[in-house]
Amino acid sequence: ESRWPYLFGAIIVPSLIQVMILPFLPESPRYLLLEKHNTSKAEKAFQTFLGKDDVSQEVEEVLAESRVQRNTKLVSILQLLRTRAVRWQIITVVVTMGCYQLCGLNAV
Repeated sequence: ESRWPYLFGAIIVPSLIQVMILPFLPESPRYLLLEKHNTSKAEKAFQTFLGKDDVSQEVEEVLAESRVQRNTKLVSILQLLRTRAVRWQIITVVVTMGCYQLCGLNAV
């Protein structure tokens, strides 16, 4: 019991390593392109990750995927349950997860 503080303090070493390394890691190309709208940094990050000079196709794919996501209609839970095509799948998943929680398997 006297060594518990050392066990809890051991997490300091990996967190310090992460804090020192994090500024040198490149940011996500998707984040740079879609959130910060910085195409040049996004292309540079893609070049770093992929190791090739021409990344215009990857940039276009990310932009196309973003346009598709913006056009996607969000549905509420009630509307989802009213849809006959997916109702039984949702009920099956909910019942299965409920049984999983109640059977005690998480405790094991």
